Amino acid sequence: MSVLTREEAQIRARLIEVHRYTIDLDLTRGEELFGSTTTIRFRAREAGADTFVELQPAALHRAVLDGRELDLTGAAGALADGRLPLTALTEGEHELRVEADMRYSHTGEGMHRFTDPADGETYLYTMCCMADANDVFAAFDQPDLKAVFDVRVTAPPQWTVLGNGIATRVGAPEEGRWQLAPTPPISTYLMALAAGPYHSVRTEHAGLPFGLHVRRSLAPYLEADAEELFDITRRCFDRYHEIFQEPYPFDSYDQAFVPEFNSGAMENPGLVTFRDEFVFRSAVTDAERQTRAMVIAHEMAHMWFGDLVTMKWWDDIWLNESFAEYMGYQILTETTRYTDTWADFGVRRKNWGYDADQRPSTHPVAPAPELVPDTAAARLNFDGISYAKGASALRQLVTWLGEKTFLDGINDHFARHRFGNATLADFIDSLARSSGRDVHAWADRWLRTTGVDTLTPAVTANGDRWSVEIRHQGGGTEGADRAGSDGGPTSRPHRIAIGLYDHAPAAPHQLVLRRRVEAELDGVEPGLTLSFTGPRPDLLLLNDGDFTYAKIRLDPGSWKAVVRALSGLPDAVSRAVVWNTARDMVRDGDLPPADYLEAARAHLPHETDIAIVQGVLAFARTQIADRYLPADQRPAALATISATCRDLLRRTEDGSGPGLRLAAVRTFIGSATAPAELSDWLDGDTVPGGPVLDPELRWQILGRLAVLGAVGPADIDAELARDSSATGQEGAARCRAALPDAAAKEAAWRTLFGAAEDGRGAGTEPGELSNYLVTATVTGFWQPEHHDILADYVPRYFPAATALGARRGPAIADTVARFGFPSTVDAETLRLGEECLADPDALPALRRRLADQIDDLRRALRVREKREA
Repeated sequence: MSVLTREEAQIRARLIEVHRYTIDLDLTRGEELFGSTTTIRFRAREAGADTFVELQPAALHRAVLDGRELDLTGAAGALADGRLPLTALTEGEHELRVEADMRYSHTGEGMHRFTDPADGETYLYTMCCMADANDVFAAFDQPDLKAVFDVRVTAPPQWTVLGNGIATRVGAPEEGRWQLAPTPPISTYLMALAAGPYHSVRTEHAGLPFGLHVRRSLAPYLEADAEELFDITRRCFDRYHEIFQEPYPFDSYDQAFVPEFNSGAMENPGLVTFRDEFVFRSAVTDAERQTRAMVIAHEMAHMWFGDLVTMKWWDDIWLNESFAEYMGYQILTETTRYTDTWADFGVRRKNWGYDADQRPSTHPVAPAPELVPDTAAARLNFDGISYAKGASALRQLVTWLGEKTFLDGINDHFARHRFGNATLADFIDSLARSSGRDVHAWADRWLRTTGVDTLTPAVTANGDRWSVEIRHQGGGTEGADRAGSDGGPTSRPHRIAIGLYDHAPAAPHQLVLRRRVEAELDGVEPGLTLSFTGPRPDLLLLNDGDFTYAKIRLDPGSWKAVVRALSGLPDAVSRAVVWNTARDMVRDGDLPPADYLEAARAHLPHETDIAIVQGVLAFARTQIADRYLPADQRPAALATISATCRDLLRRTEDGSGPGLRLAAVRTFIGSATAPAELSDWLDGDTVPGGPVLDPELRWQILGRLAVLGAVGPADIDAELARDSSATGQEGAARCRAALPDAAAKEAAWRTLFGAAEDGRGAGTEPGELSNYLVTATVTGFWQPEHHDILADYVPRYFPAATALGARRGPAIADTVARFGFPSTVDAETLRLGEECLADPDALPALRRRLADQIDDLRRALRVREKREA
């Protein structure tokens, strides 16, 4: 993997200006390699300049600079680092032509190749972000060297080719030649291509061609959802044109749902690529449809913020992601049927940011440039800070400035930097111009600092008056202040709403809003005191509406009220704030995990918001049952979760709430401790009272039965014969790895890591396992029920994961650490993990993910110790 430093990028940007890439790709050369011929027109700003172009070829055939063949006899050493030197350039215009063979990828990076097991058809797509363009074509691969892209492709005649510009067949059909319309200036990481026998659904809107594309085996499912997808796309497109003065800057808008995609989606101009799980082949909840709609809105926001105006260097990745994350949720709320999107954000996405911000690996939303010294470091910042915390900060900024002022600043930013690059300072300058306020000071305290502030109310009642002191603690882990850039506590200003609620007299399990009060905490004083007349409210809820980013605590009287009537809060966002509070209290050791389960048992059967139900059940099942409670309390926890799901199933027996019912069915399956009922469902191909089992539910049931030892290899093979799709292959891999059998575990291990502990031994070639099959196998492998069988694998895991990451690159390294970390919660696993972090050979992507997993393990041990004390 080629790693570019910020200093190298700055030097190169001063030396050269890139005008145009003319790229010719030949996709007809077999299953391993494709041809890549790149002609780059650029200008050197000074005589005698030395620079380089990035390239990761299987074979480099020719490199011609200004008509002169470059001597490649000594190039092998340079290309080992993915660089072709260009030395002693004269001042002025230059043309470089590079002819190479490139390798297809099976890791979701570069040019990914996938053969669909359902019909044998092959599909390709590119993923050039963030530094993988040089796996596809020769490039000056950095975001601030924008250029026009002129792409031609040779493909099998029956294939469709898609790209950043409108694709047109040229020549005789049997030649398989395609020409893509040249783009406006864009960054190298945004170049995109998809090719294969894609099934397409097309329409036109606002004078532009819109398209949806998916592999043929998923065509019926795309057709079923095409109108919904187009409706969301049109609504978002029209709303962006209402609020942005700059029109959509590209010639078409294609959305391709591609296989084995590592991210949720990628904002390539004119060709957004999505993971094809968003083409639903099985039943989904409305919250999952809302998530898909949010991703559509998120990626479209990038057409302006990210594609039209792009960061200069990767320290400002938040300018892309935080803005798109915020706009994705806001636009859905404004223009679609999904009007409770911020509840989903609060209970699902925001926690991603809170968790990341309390780990040692946290970083500012807008880190100082020296904290992002190279592309390897930058890759680590595509996380909950850059997405969820950044979006939360922008939501607080909009609350402070007002929406119109915020959008005025955004439009000023677009106008000043269209088709160019910009920095945080540029963005803040635009907001300051539009508002006349000291946005730079706000940014220093919100965007340049780390940690989560905590707001705690202390209520005092005295006759017919009462008061609340809001204590404001600066961000930090476990209550310790994390230093800000000036060495002081990281306390931020917050503008919040405070909800005052009372039990309804005729329905004490309902809460009625008495009044909502706005308050500002300046981040300088340690708190704020407010006084009121009348009786104190039953519930005082800080950050009602969830407009700021902070951990919230409840006073004892308010906690008593939510224990009694949480599901009776009238607004879903308010309920999400309370559930987040309970979650944070569990993680901080301030609330017994069993109390959280009892709250879920009492209130989820009455909850109407599917996102809340899914979020609470997921935390209860994966964190409380599997991590925060000791092993001897796990069966009781699973029984409580199962009972909660049964209540939801009884509530929805009449056909109401199919999404709630589906969420309950899924969690019930994952929480089962005995196989009989699940076996009956599988044999009958239905859950009593519905739903009928679709492929996803069948594989989920089979996976749980495998964990429980109630099925064997023959049952897995039979199910795979029934569903031989790519999803079926992944389900089978997951089930085989989940069998509680020593031979099955060792077979799964060798499939992942190879025969030798360093991952380079004979036997199954792990390099042939795709990214999705790696995920499926490691997900099945580690199970709390299999503690004794897996004990010997814990010390083997860390060196094996290090070797696998080094061999297969950052995407697989991240996967094997994120999904393949041992499920054991004990001090020995912690010790082994900490030893591994001391290994200097660990890939940065692996090291970062392991550091996060180890910190989460450390937190789980603290929670257990506090309960046992």
